[in-house]
Amino acid sequence: MIGKRLKLARLSLGLSLDELENRIDQLVSAQILAQYERDELMPNSQIFMALADALGVTENFLVSQSDIQLKGVVFHKHNTLTKKVEILIESLVLDFIERYLEIEEALNIASQYWEMPRYCPFPIRELFNADLTAYTMRDYWQVGMNAIPHLAEFFEERGIKVLSLSLPDGVSGLTCWVNRQNKKPVPVIVINETHSGEWQRLTLSHELGHLVQKVENNVDDEEAANRFAGAFLMPVEMLWETIGTHRRILTMGELFELKALFGVSIQMITSRCQALGIINDVTYQQLFEQFKQRGWLTQSYHEPQPCLPEKSDRFKRLCFWALAEEIISEPKAAELLGISIRQLNQEVAGIQV
Repeated sequence: MIGKRLKLARLSLGLSLDELENRIDQLVSAQILAQYERDELMPNSQIFMALADALGVTENFLVSQSDIQLKGVVFHKHNTLTKKVEILIESLVLDFIERYLEIEEALNIASQYWEMPRYCPFPIRELFNADLTAYTMRDYWQVGMNAIPHLAEFFEERGIKVLSLSLPDGVSGLTCWVNRQNKKPVPVIVINETHSGEWQRLTLSHELGHLVQKVENNVDDEEAANRFAGAFLMPVEMLWETIGTHRRILTMGELFELKALFGVSIQMITSRCQALGIINDVTYQQLFEQFKQRGWLTQSYHEPQPCLPEKSDRFKRLCFWALAEEIISEPKAAELLGISIRQLNQEVAGIQV
Protein backbone atom coordinates (compact mmCIF):
# COMPACT_ATOMS: atom_id res chain seq x y z
CA MET A 1 0.00 0.00 0.00
CA ILE A 2 1.33 3.42 -0.94
CA GLY A 3 -1.11 5.85 0.69
CA LYS A 4 1.10 7.08 3.52
CA ARG A 5 4.14 7.62 1.30
CA LEU A 6 2.15 9.18 -1.49
CA LYS A 7 0.68 11.76 0.89
CA LEU A 8 4.10 12.43 2.47
CA ALA A 9 5.70 13.04 -0.93
CA ARG A 10 2.87 15.33 -2.01
CA LEU A 11 2.94 17.36 1.20
CA SER A 12 6.72 17.67 1.12
CA LEU A 13 6.28 19.58 -2.16
CA GLY A 14 3.38 21.62 -0.79
CA LEU A 15 1.01 20.30 -3.45
CA SER A 16 -2.75 20.01 -3.22
CA LEU A 17 -4.51 17.00 -4.70
CA ASP A 18 -5.71 19.17 -7.59
CA GLU A 19 -2.17 20.34 -8.29
CA LEU A 20 -0.91 16.75 -8.29
CA GLU A 21 -3.69 15.84 -10.71
CA ASN A 22 -2.38 18.49 -13.11
CA ARG A 23 1.22 17.29 -12.67
CA ILE A 24 0.29 13.83 -13.91
CA ASP A 25 -1.59 15.31 -16.87
CA GLN A 26 -4.96 14.39 -15.34
CA LEU A 27 -4.43 10.65 -15.74
CA VAL A 28 -6.77 10.35 -12.76
CA SER A 29 -8.82 12.87 -10.79
CA ALA A 30 -8.01 14.46 -7.43
CA GLN A 31 -10.79 12.32 -5.95
CA ILE A 32 -9.05 9.14 -7.13
CA LEU A 33 -5.71 10.43 -5.78
CA ALA A 34 -7.38 10.92 -2.40
CA GLN A 35 -8.51 7.29 -2.52
CA TYR A 36 -4.92 6.22 -3.25
CA GLU A 37 -3.78 8.14 -0.18
CA ARG A 38 -6.41 6.43 1.95
CA ASP A 39 -5.30 3.06 0.54
CA GLU A 40 -8.79 2.47 -0.83
CA LEU A 41 -7.43 2.00 -4.36
CA MET A 42 -4.09 1.10 -5.92
CA PRO A 43 -2.83 2.80 -9.12
CA ASN A 44 -1.88 0.74 -12.15
CA SER A 45 1.75 0.66 -13.29
CA GLN A 46 1.40 3.63 -15.68
CA ILE A 47 -0.12 5.91 -13.04
CA PHE A 48 2.27 4.63 -10.38
CA MET A 49 5.30 5.62 -12.48
CA ALA A 50 3.72 8.96 -13.35
CA LEU A 51 3.15 9.72 -9.65
CA ALA A 52 6.75 8.88 -8.74
CA ASP A 53 8.02 11.08 -11.58
CA ALA A 54 5.71 13.99 -10.72
CA LEU A 55 6.69 13.90 -7.04
CA GLY A 56 10.42 13.50 -7.68
CA VAL A 57 10.69 10.25 -5.72
CA THR A 58 11.57 6.70 -6.61
CA GLU A 59 9.06 3.92 -6.94
CA ASN A 60 10.83 2.17 -4.05
CA PHE A 61 10.11 5.19 -1.85
CA LEU A 62 6.39 4.96 -2.53
CA VAL A 63 6.15 1.27 -1.67
CA SER A 64 8.35 1.47 1.46
CA GLN A 65 6.61 0.41 4.67
CA SER A 66 8.84 2.21 7.18
CA ASP A 67 7.17 2.69 10.56
CA ILE A 68 8.94 5.84 11.80
CA GLN A 69 6.86 8.67 13.24
CA LEU A 70 7.54 12.21 14.48
CA LYS A 71 6.53 12.85 18.08
CA GLY A 72 6.65 15.90 20.32
CA VAL A 73 7.13 18.41 17.49
CA VAL A 74 7.74 21.88 18.95
CA PHE A 75 8.32 24.89 16.68
CA HIS A 76 10.50 27.75 17.92
CA LYS A 77 8.71 30.62 16.21
CA HIS A 78 7.82 34.27 16.53
CA ASN A 79 4.92 34.23 14.08
CA THR A 80 1.90 31.97 13.71
CA LEU A 81 2.25 29.19 11.14
CA THR A 82 -0.61 27.73 9.17
CA LYS A 83 -1.33 24.05 9.65
CA LYS A 84 -0.44 23.47 6.00
CA VAL A 85 3.05 24.94 6.49
CA GLU A 86 3.59 22.93 9.67
CA ILE A 87 2.62 19.71 7.87
CA LEU A 88 4.91 20.60 4.98
CA ILE A 89 7.89 21.12 7.32
CA GLU A 90 7.14 17.95 9.26
CA SER A 91 6.92 15.90 6.06
CA LEU A 92 10.32 17.21 4.91
CA VAL A 93 11.82 16.31 8.28
CA LEU A 94 10.31 12.84 8.23
CA ASP A 95 11.56 12.14 4.71
CA PHE A 96 15.11 13.24 5.54
CA ILE A 97 15.30 11.38 8.84
CA GLU A 98 14.04 8.19 7.25
CA ARG A 99 16.83 8.32 4.67
CA TYR A 100 19.38 9.19 7.37
CA LEU A 101 18.40 6.28 9.61
CA GLU A 102 18.42 3.90 6.66
CA ILE A 103 22.07 4.62 5.82
CA GLU A 104 23.10 4.47 9.49
CA GLU A 105 21.49 1.08 9.88
CA ALA A 106 23.16 -0.16 6.69
CA LEU A 107 26.54 0.82 8.14
CA ASN A 108 25.66 -0.20 11.73
CA ILE A 109 26.78 3.18 13.08
CA ALA A 110 26.61 3.30 16.88
CA SER A 111 26.12 7.08 17.10
CA GLN A 112 22.61 6.74 15.69
CA TYR A 113 21.56 6.27 19.32
CA TRP A 114 21.09 9.25 21.61
CA GLU A 115 22.53 8.44 25.02
CA MET A 116 20.98 10.72 27.63
CA PRO A 117 22.98 11.48 30.78
CA ARG A 118 21.77 10.03 34.03
CA TYR A 119 18.82 11.92 35.58
CA CYS A 120 18.07 13.59 32.23
CA PRO A 121 15.82 15.51 31.64
CA PHE A 122 17.10 17.69 34.45
CA PRO A 123 14.56 19.50 36.67
CA ILE A 124 14.66 23.30 36.43
CA ARG A 125 13.08 24.68 39.59
CA GLU A 126 14.85 28.05 39.36
CA LEU A 127 16.13 29.80 36.25
CA PHE A 128 19.77 29.59 37.35
CA ASN A 129 19.46 25.77 37.42
CA ALA A 130 19.83 25.95 33.63
CA ASP A 131 23.48 26.99 34.10
CA LEU A 132 24.16 23.82 36.05
CA THR A 133 22.43 21.74 33.36
CA ALA A 134 24.65 23.31 30.69
CA TYR A 135 27.74 22.58 32.78
CA THR A 136 26.55 18.98 33.26
CA MET A 137 26.10 18.46 29.52
CA ARG A 138 29.55 19.87 28.78
CA ASP A 139 31.06 17.62 31.41
CA TYR A 140 29.14 14.60 30.10
CA TRP A 141 30.42 15.29 26.58
CA GLN A 142 33.94 16.03 27.90
CA VAL A 143 34.42 19.38 26.18
CA GLY A 144 35.60 21.29 29.25
CA MET A 145 35.15 25.05 29.10
CA ASN A 146 36.31 25.50 25.50
CA ALA A 147 34.29 27.08 22.71
CA ILE A 148 32.63 24.57 20.36
CA PRO A 149 33.36 25.70 16.78
CA HIS A 150 31.14 23.36 14.68
CA LEU A 151 28.03 22.83 16.73
CA ALA A 152 25.92 20.98 14.14
CA GLU A 153 28.64 18.38 13.55
CA PHE A 154 29.24 18.19 17.31
CA PHE A 155 25.57 17.35 17.95
CA GLU A 156 25.43 14.85 15.11
CA GLU A 157 28.36 12.85 16.45
CA ARG A 158 26.43 12.58 19.73
CA GLY A 159 23.26 11.14 18.27
CA ILE A 160 21.23 14.30 17.62
CA LYS A 161 20.14 14.63 14.02
CA VAL A 162 20.51 18.17 12.66
CA LEU A 163 18.61 19.25 9.56
CA SER A 164 18.87 22.65 7.88
CA LEU A 165 15.75 23.76 5.99
CA SER A 166 14.55 26.97 4.40
CA LEU A 167 11.91 27.90 6.98
CA PRO A 168 9.62 30.95 7.13
CA ASP A 169 11.31 34.07 8.54
CA GLY A 170 9.53 33.84 11.87
CA VAL A 171 10.66 30.25 12.51
CA SER A 172 14.11 29.69 14.00
CA GLY A 173 13.79 25.93 14.16
CA LEU A 174 12.04 23.03 15.78
CA THR A 175 12.65 20.03 17.99
CA CYS A 176 11.07 16.60 17.72
CA TRP A 177 11.61 12.91 18.36
CA VAL A 178 11.58 10.13 15.79
CA ASN A 179 9.96 6.98 17.14
CA ARG A 180 10.73 3.56 15.65
CA GLN A 181 9.24 0.23 16.64
CA ASN A 182 11.42 -1.64 19.17
CA LYS A 183 14.21 0.97 18.93
CA LYS A 184 15.26 4.00 20.91
CA PRO A 185 13.76 7.36 19.89
CA VAL A 186 16.02 9.73 17.96
CA PRO A 187 16.12 13.47 18.79
CA VAL A 188 16.01 15.89 15.86
CA ILE A 189 16.79 19.62 15.73
CA VAL A 190 15.89 21.61 12.63
CA ILE A 191 17.48 25.01 11.99
CA ASN A 192 16.57 27.73 9.51
CA GLU A 193 19.15 27.70 6.71
CA THR A 194 18.43 31.36 5.89
CA HIS A 195 19.67 32.52 9.30
CA SER A 196 23.26 33.45 10.07
CA GLY A 197 25.63 31.15 11.90
CA GLU A 198 25.29 32.85 15.28
CA TRP A 199 21.49 32.68 15.13
CA GLN A 200 21.65 28.99 14.12
CA ARG A 201 24.04 28.24 17.01
CA LEU A 202 21.61 29.88 19.42
CA THR A 203 18.78 27.81 17.97
CA LEU A 204 20.78 24.56 18.25
CA SER A 205 21.68 25.25 21.88
CA HIS A 206 18.20 26.53 22.73
CA GLU A 207 16.60 23.38 21.32
CA LEU A 208 19.12 21.21 23.17
CA GLY A 209 17.92 22.95 26.32
CA HIS A 210 14.38 21.82 25.54
CA LEU A 211 15.62 18.25 25.05
CA VAL A 212 17.52 17.94 28.33
CA GLN A 213 15.50 20.12 30.72
CA LYS A 214 12.13 19.81 32.44
CA VAL A 215 10.89 23.07 33.90
CA GLU A 216 9.07 23.14 37.23
CA ASN A 217 7.74 25.70 39.73
CA ASN A 218 6.26 27.89 36.96
CA VAL A 219 9.67 28.57 35.39
CA ASP A 220 9.20 29.82 31.83
CA ASP A 221 10.26 27.10 29.39
CA GLU A 222 11.61 29.52 26.78
CA GLU A 223 13.59 31.54 29.33
CA ALA A 224 15.09 28.34 30.72
CA ALA A 225 16.11 27.20 27.22
CA ASN A 226 17.68 30.60 26.49
CA ARG A 227 19.53 30.55 29.82
CA PHE A 228 20.81 27.05 29.03
CA ALA A 229 21.93 28.15 25.55
CA GLY A 230 23.91 31.09 26.93
CA ALA A 231 25.63 28.92 29.53
CA PHE A 232 26.31 26.11 27.06
CA LEU A 233 27.87 28.39 24.44
CA MET A 234 29.60 30.78 26.88
CA PRO A 235 30.78 29.02 30.06
CA VAL A 236 31.17 31.46 32.93
CA GLU A 237 34.80 30.50 33.60
CA MET A 238 35.76 31.26 30.01
CA LEU A 239 33.99 34.63 30.10
CA TRP A 240 35.73 35.55 33.36
CA GLU A 241 39.13 34.63 31.92
CA THR A 242 38.43 36.61 28.76
CA ILE A 243 36.89 39.86 30.08
CA GLY A 244 37.00 39.66 33.89
CA THR A 245 34.33 39.25 36.54
CA HIS A 246 33.14 42.88 36.76
CA ARG A 247 33.18 45.50 34.02
CA ARG A 248 31.97 49.08 33.95
CA ILE A 249 31.62 49.06 30.15
CA LEU A 250 32.22 46.77 27.20
CA THR A 251 33.38 48.30 23.92
CA MET A 252 32.01 47.32 20.53
CA GLY A 253 35.47 46.08 19.59
CA GLU A 254 35.49 43.70 22.55
CA LEU A 255 31.99 42.48 21.79
CA PHE A 256 32.88 41.60 18.22
CA GLU A 257 36.05 39.81 19.38
CA LEU A 258 33.89 37.79 21.76
CA LYS A 259 31.44 37.12 18.92
CA ALA A 260 34.24 35.63 16.83
CA LEU A 261 35.40 33.53 19.81
CA PHE A 262 32.06 32.10 20.93
CA GLY A 263 30.11 32.24 17.66
CA VAL A 264 27.14 34.08 19.14
CA SER A 265 25.52 37.47 18.58
CA ILE A 266 26.72 40.48 20.53
CA GLN A 267 23.18 40.79 21.92
CA MET A 268 23.50 37.30 23.40
CA ILE A 269 26.94 38.14 24.82
CA THR A 270 25.56 41.28 26.44
CA SER A 271 22.60 39.43 27.93
CA ARG A 272 24.86 36.68 29.27
CA CYS A 273 27.18 39.23 30.88
CA GLN A 274 24.22 40.88 32.59
CA ALA A 275 22.88 37.54 33.85
CA LEU A 276 26.27 36.74 35.38
CA GLY A 277 26.67 40.17 36.96
CA ILE A 278 29.71 41.03 34.81
CA ILE A 279 27.90 44.23 33.78
CA ASN A 280 25.08 45.98 35.61
CA ASP A 281 21.63 46.87 34.33
CA VAL A 282 22.63 50.42 33.39
CA THR A 283 25.49 49.23 31.17
CA TYR A 284 23.23 46.60 29.67
CA GLN A 285 20.60 49.21 28.77
CA GLN A 286 23.24 51.54 27.34
CA LEU A 287 24.58 48.82 25.07
CA PHE A 288 21.14 47.81 23.86
CA GLU A 289 20.37 51.44 23.11
CA GLN A 290 23.41 51.43 20.82
CA PHE A 291 22.20 48.21 19.18
CA LYS A 292 18.82 49.85 18.59
CA GLN A 293 20.37 52.94 17.04
CA ARG A 294 22.37 50.75 14.67
CA GLY A 295 19.28 48.77 13.65
CA TRP A 296 20.39 45.45 15.17
CA LEU A 297 17.36 44.77 17.36
CA THR A 298 14.91 43.72 14.68
CA GLN A 299 16.72 40.44 13.95
CA SER A 300 20.06 39.64 15.54
CA TYR A 301 21.29 37.75 12.49
CA HIS A 302 21.49 41.12 10.72
CA GLU A 303 24.43 42.11 12.93
CA PRO A 304 27.74 42.88 11.21
CA GLN A 305 30.43 40.21 10.95
CA PRO A 306 28.06 37.23 10.75
CA CYS A 307 29.40 33.80 11.67
CA LEU A 308 29.58 31.03 9.10
CA PRO A 309 26.35 29.00 8.74
CA GLU A 310 26.05 25.81 10.76
CA LYS A 311 25.65 22.61 8.78
CA SER A 312 26.49 18.95 8.98
CA ASP A 313 27.73 16.84 6.07
CA ARG A 314 27.67 13.62 8.07
CA PHE A 315 24.73 12.14 6.17
CA LYS A 316 26.48 12.71 2.84
CA ARG A 317 29.73 11.24 4.17
CA LEU A 318 27.90 8.11 5.31
CA CYS A 319 26.31 7.70 1.89
CA PHE A 320 29.72 8.03 0.21
CA TRP A 321 31.18 5.52 2.69
CA ALA A 322 28.45 2.96 1.99
CA LEU A 323 28.83 3.47 -1.75
CA ALA A 324 32.61 3.08 -1.66
CA GLU A 325 32.31 -0.17 0.31
CA GLU A 326 29.61 -1.41 -2.10
CA ILE A 327 27.07 -1.65 0.72
CA ILE A 328 24.65 0.34 -1.45
CA SER A 329 24.46 0.83 -5.21
CA GLU A 330 24.88 4.06 -7.16
CA PRO A 331 21.12 4.39 -7.77
CA LYS A 332 20.46 3.85 -4.06
CA ALA A 333 23.05 6.45 -3.03
CA ALA A 334 21.58 8.96 -5.47
CA GLU A 335 18.08 8.21 -4.16
CA LEU A 336 19.15 8.72 -0.53
CA LEU A 337 20.93 11.99 -1.34
CA GLY A 338 18.15 13.25 -3.58
CA ILE A 339 20.45 13.87 -6.56
CA SER A 340 21.00 12.40 -10.01
CA ILE A 341 23.50 9.58 -10.63
CA ARG A 342 25.50 11.99 -12.80
CA GLN A 343 25.73 14.53 -9.97
CA LEU A 344 26.59 11.73 -7.55
CA ASN A 345 29.51 10.60 -9.70
CA GLN A 346 30.77 14.17 -9.99
CA GLU A 347 30.67 14.67 -6.21
CA VAL A 348 32.33 11.32 -5.52
CA ALA A 349 35.09 12.31 -7.94
CA GLY A 350 35.51 15.64 -6.15
CA ILE A 351 34.21 17.70 -9.06
CA GLN A 352 32.47 20.91 -8.01
CA VAL A 353 28.89 21.00 -9.25
